[in-house]
Amino acid sequence: MSDERRTAFITGASSGIGLQAAAYFFERGWNVVATMRDPDKRCTSLHDKGLPDLVHLDVTDVQSIHAAVHYAVEKHGTIDVLVNNAGYALYGPFEATTQEQIARQFSTNLFGLMEVTREVLPVFRRQGSGVVVNIASMGGRTGFPLYSVYNSSKWAVEGWTEALQYELDPLRIRVKLIEPGVIKTDFYGRSMEPVDCRAFEREYGDILRRGRKSRDGGDDRPGTDARAVAKAVYRAATDGGPRLRYTVGNDARLVLVLRHLLPGRLFHRVLGRVLLD
Repeated sequence: MSDERRTAFITGASSGIGLQAAAYFFERGWNVVATMRDPDKRCTSLHDKGLPDLVHLDVTDVQSIHAAVHYAVEKHGTIDVLVNNAGYALYGPFEATTQEQIARQFSTNLFGLMEVTREVLPVFRRQGSGVVVNIASMGGRTGFPLYSVYNSSKWAVEGWTEALQYELDPLRIRVKLIEPGVIKTDFYGRSMEPVDCRAFEREYGDILRRGRKSRDGGDDRPGTDARAVAKAVYRAATDGGPRLRYTVGNDARLVLVLRHLLPGRLFHRVLGRVLLD
């Protein structure tokens, strides 16, 4: 795939993986439509790089999705790569979550991703090509304590993407999954929503205390730089091959290998000990 004047459309580009992906594509001569909920208050770093297209898009608002995609096509004539990155993590014991919190988690992490893809697919079909890159997680292939709702949304992204490839392959539209491990971003701050657990401290006290200790050190723990994920996104978008999954980070690779090799109960014990001790 030639880089000349191609266009990447990226959601959740105000920080972290989305911001780094927008910068990475732009540095390589692409048109980049970097979308986010509030472009007026975010992304001074992208402004500093000279990236002109910072566009409002809320993945839970169908009208904003339509407007952003329309803007991209009107200005650049095409969209060659869609990067579905917008998302966040609901954190806490499932019993403490509300129906509204669960619905909002899925609306952002899954249904919003689907709606953006639905809006872009006619563009891809008209031009006879395109690449959908979905940012999943190693948490989309294994579960983690206190992330049950987040994990389930990412598992759904994995299953939907894997099935979608069969529908889109005959149309010359490729579908890709990026599966990062722990990434050095503000995931444990701005991108995480803690559940109100006060009514469940007695029942879940031990796992909550251990989980908080692990969570509170999250952004300081060793991890993969978001720039490395951006490189994986770019590779997935441009390698031209049929590969579906791109795992990023030594921790993600190790976890997924152990999940494959170890008996289920032993894997559960090992992972729980690592994450909660």
